[in-house]
Amino acid sequence: MRYLRLLAYVFFVLALSACQKAEKAPVAEAEKDPNVVELNAALKERVRLVKVGESEIREELRIPGSIQVSEQRIARIGAPVTGRITDIDAVLGQQVKQGQTLATLNSTELAQNQLGYIKALQQIELHSKAVERARTLLDADVISKAELQRREAELSAAQAELNAAADQLQVLGMSPQSIAKLSKTSVMHSFSGVSARIAGTVIGRKANLGQVVQPADELFVVADLSKVWAVAEVPEAQVNLIEMGEEVNIEVPALDKTSIRAKLIYVGDVVNPQTRTVTIRSEINNQNKSLKPDMLVSMLLKSKPLPKLAIPVQAVVRENDKNYVFVQLAPNKFRLREVVLGTDFQEMVAVVNGLEKDEVVVSEGAFHVNNERKRKELE
Repeated sequence: MRYLRLLAYVFFVLALSACQKAEKAPVAEAEKDPNVVELNAALKERVRLVKVGESEIREELRIPGSIQVSEQRIARIGAPVTGRITDIDAVLGQQVKQGQTLATLNSTELAQNQLGYIKALQQIELHSKAVERARTLLDADVISKAELQRREAELSAAQAELNAAADQLQVLGMSPQSIAKLSKTSVMHSFSGVSARIAGTVIGRKANLGQVVQPADELFVVADLSKVWAVAEVPEAQVNLIEMGEEVNIEVPALDKTSIRAKLIYVGDVVNPQTRTVTIRSEINNQNKSLKPDMLVSMLLKSKPLPKLAIPVQAVVRENDKNYVFVQLAPNKFRLREVVLGTDFQEMVAVVNGLEKDEVVVSEGAFHVNNERKRKELE
């Protein structure tokens, strides 16, 4: 019986000892945790702490787009009058000046209007002489004043017809100098020129020799490429993050990813119902013509400031392509913890995952704390 009691006591002592070892094991492991650092007095002086909280962060948006011709620097040029093309003086890619002739038309319509102008001019001469005779006869008391007034009214009507005929000739492409010459010589010229409205590059041509054209037909497209637009479509869910006037960084893959800085000059007022996007654009100087219409670009811009969980950039420790911070466990003890970070803005970086609000982390001196951790690992 005494033997059994002794045996039971031995088993009790062994079990109690095992339990105590089991309780002490985690503590020992915790003390040996390579990611836990306890600061000494010297290191504590070099460390500053910060509580994790929200900060205003601006996200970077990358939006695909393309280079487009500025709508304020493009001219779609048609024939001023119905006629047949007899000569073409411009080719694709040619640099032209404002007023330069691009093509020549032979137009019977122009000839008919010139004839109408000459007839109106002759009517002016006829009615002017009639008015002069009427004034002479009125002075001789041969006709009444009413007759003079009738002839003056006819002269006024003829003058109005002449002005209308001159305006029509200008609509058909005749210059005031050519109309003045027609008034003096009465020699009709049935050829009309298609002229460049602006100085620039011929980027489109639909004109062929012998082609019969009308004023509604587009024959040439001339564009001033010294300034172009970078245009992109923003998903409607992100439009509220964008502000007009913001600085944009434009990357051009075709030019070895050349980066160009510009301003956002336009944010569309309507949503495209097919793509659910809104158009944005920036204007870019292109004096050297390196940017070509329809080149692909990426527009990078910062969103409006939004409150996000954030920490100072200097609190981040970078190792093995991962980001870490030292989180406080006790007043003088810190653990290295992996975090997932977002965009950085004004020395603050957004925290996507790994930290909770109000946790305390090392903000200054994280580099020194990490060196201490590595030193402990080597002991």
